[in-house]
Amino acid sequence: MYVIIVGAGRVGINLSDSLVKEGLDVTIIESDPVISKEAAEHDGVMVINGDATSVQILEDAEIADADVFVAATGDDKVNLLSSVLSLSYDNITKRIARVNDLEHENAFKNVGIDITVSPEASVATYLERLITRPKIADLIVLGRGSTELLELELENKKYFGKRVLDYSPTENYIVCAVYDEDGELSIPQEDTVFQPNQKISVITKSDYVKQVTKKFT
Repeated sequence: MYVIIVGAGRVGINLSDSLVKEGLDVTIIESDPVISKEAAEHDGVMVINGDATSVQILEDAEIADADVFVAATGDDKVNLLSSVLSLSYDNITKRIARVNDLEHENAFKNVGIDITVSPEASVATYLERLITRPKIADLIVLGRGSTELLELELENKKYFGKRVLDYSPTENYIVCAVYDEDGELSIPQEDTVFQPNQKISVITKSDYVKQVTKKFT
């Protein structure tokens, strides 16, 4: 898979590092020459110093071969225009754009951008849920907010020594992982049983979070 990322700021560079580790081919387009030079020092990343709103620069990045296009700069105008230009290339199967000002979100959606991400909104939601759900060790919002991955400490003695698969999956949640004393993760098998006070990972519908939390803690 080949991914083009516009912007070598914190969001863009962290994303590129993660994708490279997964074995993907990544090119970053960055307009600032100093930032471009710094980004080029990261292993496995091709960096093009230029304006991503230029068709020629996009062609230089071989956009005709890209599978995914990510506009991740701090400038909504650049993200929007570069994303619109990417619409001319049918080979791109997914377009993701960072939206810095939520008032601009509809503009992105109206032109046909597949996914919009607002760091400000995501962080606010994340913090709000950590505050209002203090028994949850960690939380990730999935499926645009309709599904969540919870990491809980199993405190309900009712489940100690019981087979995980006798209680999961249900239509509302699934226990997708359990951890041993050393923190090693394992996927529940036929003979996997709940251990006292172990950490478990549960994928649940968002409106079922409170019930799941109460059930296991």
